[in-house]
Amino acid sequence: MSRFYQLLYCISLLSGCWLMMMGVHELGHVIGGLLTGGIVSHIVLHPLTISRTDLSANPYPAIVVWAGPMLGVLLPLVLLPMACMLRWSQAPLVQFFAGFCLIANGAYIAGGALEGIGDCGVMRQTGTPLWVMWGFGLLTVPAGFWLWHRLGSLRDWWRHPDRISTQTAWTAFLILIGLVVLMVVFSSR
Repeated sequence: MSRFYQLLYCISLLSGCWLMMMGVHELGHVIGGLLTGGIVSHIVLHPLTISRTDLSANPYPAIVVWAGPMLGVLLPLVLLPMACMLRWSQAPLVQFFAGFCLIANGAYIAGGALEGIGDCGVMRQTGTPLWVMWGFGLLTVPAGFWLWHRLGSLRDWWRHPDRISTQTAWTAFLILIGLVVLMVVFSSR
């Protein structure tokens, strides 16, 4: 039965990180838009879609488009040393989330660069060279894996499902459900 709780925890953690990563990424676009005089008209932040921020006025689209992935990696990286300095017991989860955000944002920008997928299309239209997008991925993806590596062996974690308590697994699941409910209730339609 401990394997079930380990899997429940793992699925809840990964899903929760995905949803929070989308939120932090879109927060970057929103802040970038507001700081450059843009007008945010629509934010899509729903658990069953890919997140998106639309601006009705966007005087500096290159800044706004880069603000998403930049804040998407920098905010979790700023939170990590704070969690460690405060000796917060959940600092390893913050480290996992920071690594997740580095990998997800980096893979998205580097992987979508050639085809101009999502934000990458705007980056290309506003003059960002391919090598800059690939460079962003080459910096962030390995850094994310490095943060994960410092958490310990995945193989060792998998061999010891009893390390995840029933309470921890259900707590992670309930947090995920809470995130989904918040996103559904507050998502623009």
